[in-house]
Amino acid sequence: MDKSDVTLERMRTFVRVAERGSLSAVARELGVGQSTITRHLRELEEAIGVPLLSRTTRRVTMTDEGSRYYANSVQILRLVEQAGDEARGTRGASAGTIRVSCTAAFGVLHASRLIFAFQDRYPDIGVDLSLTDERVDLVREGVDIALRLGPLTDSSMKLRALGQSRRLLVAAPAYLAGRGRPTVPQDLSGHEGIRMSNIAGSDTLMLQGPAGERHVVPFGGRLRVDHGLAAREALVSGRGIAPAHRWLVDDLLSAGRLEAILPDYSLPPVPLSMLIVPERAGIARVRLLVEFLVEQIGDVPGIEKPER
Repeated sequence: MDKSDVTLERMRTFVRVAERGSLSAVARELGVGQSTITRHLRELEEAIGVPLLSRTTRRVTMTDEGSRYYANSVQILRLVEQAGDEARGTRGASAGTIRVSCTAAFGVLHASRLIFAFQDRYPDIGVDLSLTDERVDLVREGVDIALRLGPLTDSSMKLRALGQSRRLLVAAPAYLAGRGRPTVPQDLSGHEGIRMSNIAGSDTLMLQGPAGERHVVPFGGRLRVDHGLAAREALVSGRGIAPAHRWLVDDLLSAGRLEAILPDYSLPPVPLSMLIVPERAGIARVRLLVEFLVEQIGDVPGIEKPER
């Protein structure tokens, strides 16, 4: 083989295997057999003349030469994609696929609808939406954009603040009728709390009173869940009181299926942010979705957009 056998398809395969560390995972992602992935890698290494990957029974890692080749390949593929975007842009067309990761409950109830509206506006753009509350490696998983609730520490990603998610204490009318309605924060210690097992410190509530005073109260209960939709179902079923994002329960409050508790006391809001993989930020379709989400996110109940 010679250098003319270094094709974009083989280069893309190498980049994804380098990022994911698994031939089988990339084969599933691309919808081809693992033998095809193996062949692409072998042909690329033969064309370049050096080994790019080190294979073991458990994992695939890059060689030193592979690490250098990977960095250059990412830049080349990004430029190829941008060139295509610019060419299509002369006809006003946007196409391709965007991979989006989103906090699970927020994705089911709201982000999915925003994406539907985005695709109505840009019918040639595909979206792969992955819903998870885990902090996944965006590059390794091939994600372009991630929507996340809570503080973030990944400084390697571009961060766009979307706003603050307001929270409130809620319970079902039937629960309150049987157990009584708390009138001060200290009353919460005698109630059943629905807690999130994947959030640190969920056994304590911090509330700010009408005069700005701070209340820290213990918050216990027999039920712990690790998914916002499970907490929503537990609330409707009258299992107890929970601090909930407004967007999680707004429709239930409007329908009278849940009621706000201690409305004069506020819970700290939670930041809602968008992470963007830097190498993907310049792609036209990714920029379009970023700006669309920034524009539309204020329509989600309880999300207060940052001041400009």
